[in-house]
Amino acid sequence: MMKTVWAAAFLACTALAGSVAAQTATPTSATTSTTTYIHAGALLDTPGNTARGPSTIIVREGKIVEIRNGLVPPEPGARLVDLSTKYVLPGMIDMHVHLYSDGDPMKARLEATSRDYEDAVLLAAKNARTDVEAGFTTVRDLGADPRGIRALRDAIARGDVVGPTIINAGDMISVSGGHGDANGLNRDAYHAAVESSSTINVCNGADDCARAVRDQIRMGAEVIKFAATGGVLSNVSGGLGRQMTPAEMQAIISTAHGFGRRVAAHAHAKEGIVTAVEAGVDTIDHGTFLDAATVRLMIQHNTWLVPTMIAPVTALANARAGATPPATLAKAEAAAAAARDSHALAIRSGVRIAFGTDTGVSRHGDNAKEFALMIDRGMTPMAAIRAATIGAADALGRLDQIGSITPGKVADIIAVSGDPTRDVRVLETVDFVMKAGRVVKRDGHSTTVAE
Repeated sequence: MMKTVWAAAFLACTALAGSVAAQTATPTSATTSTTTYIHAGALLDTPGNTARGPSTIIVREGKIVEIRNGLVPPEPGARLVDLSTKYVLPGMIDMHVHLYSDGDPMKARLEATSRDYEDAVLLAAKNARTDVEAGFTTVRDLGADPRGIRALRDAIARGDVVGPTIINAGDMISVSGGHGDANGLNRDAYHAAVESSSTINVCNGADDCARAVRDQIRMGAEVIKFAATGGVLSNVSGGLGRQMTPAEMQAIISTAHGFGRRVAAHAHAKEGIVTAVEAGVDTIDHGTFLDAATVRLMIQHNTWLVPTMIAPVTALANARAGATPPATLAKAEAAAAAARDSHALAIRSGVRIAFGTDTGVSRHGDNAKEFALMIDRGMTPMAAIRAATIGAADALGRLDQIGSITPGKVADIIAVSGDPTRDVRVLETVDFVMKAGRVVKRDGHSTTVAE
């Protein structure tokens, strides 16, 4: 039965790629074999360093092969992309998205019983296109159906569907009753949800939590996420405190690291953050309740913070509007009240920051609105851009592949009409996107055929 369902989902996704212009792309080998010269009016090739003046980027086979000073005429047979009036920089990276969520919690609740596997994966494909057109050429998806997100990841990598590179977690690992469990359902609905699940992400005790990690990896997870604390949007009261024991967290992290996977901890409360950091987690996502001692511990362990600043703002607005379950309101109020000061403290103290939004709570395509909040919390525009490029690539363990416009790296390149180091809001309107050497957005519009 499940094989039939997923075969249908794959065929539906392929049909979408062939029938909807905004979702089409020809195979990578057909779109990246031509040499491309990009004329950049200004080039921020390595965020954190001073931008270069007029420059030429040479791209071949989806990779950056050379950067030259000035606007160099293309060689015979090469194509020219004229961005000589634009500010060019690396494709951005969002460390925390949910492609299976469209940022409309009321609509999701109303459609929960009618959306099927096929609906969900096609929604994710649409959101993937939206995010890449917003300039985010790599995303870390931290919560989606394990098989569906893996299939979408691979379809994008093949060139069948247009979207960002996806580093996928599958389901978030949770203890029973925790943030990642199916809370708030009656017994029949709960058992139906568990029985229809493609994998069991709920665990209790260290050995069981190690098993849960292996299950996610078996389903294709490239990164592991677990709920160290309660969450704002889960339909269970009880606050945002620690939900896993130290032994459970240690089992998750050591098992994942043994498989070569990095680990993200959904963590709001200090107790959960401290336990996860001491266990060796790679990123703390949200980090809502921080104090000086916790910040010092994160610095000591070189732990990255993915602050997702837009998420508590959005969650609180939705909760107050009645778009989320009643149990979320008190948690949303507490998180929004604490997050601003906690993130400002982390920035001021020198915690390593990697850009992430929790998009899916907010709407896809609005990812870059996070930058203005980062500036408000004390980052400079350049530091915020670096967090979304060099920093995020480092946190992913992919600094040798993405994060800067450097010979040998993937040709993920974007362009905007102003200088984002002076006004970071220009990143909210991206004019040009190249993903792995293929143009997916030009002059502010989707390319109907991948170039």
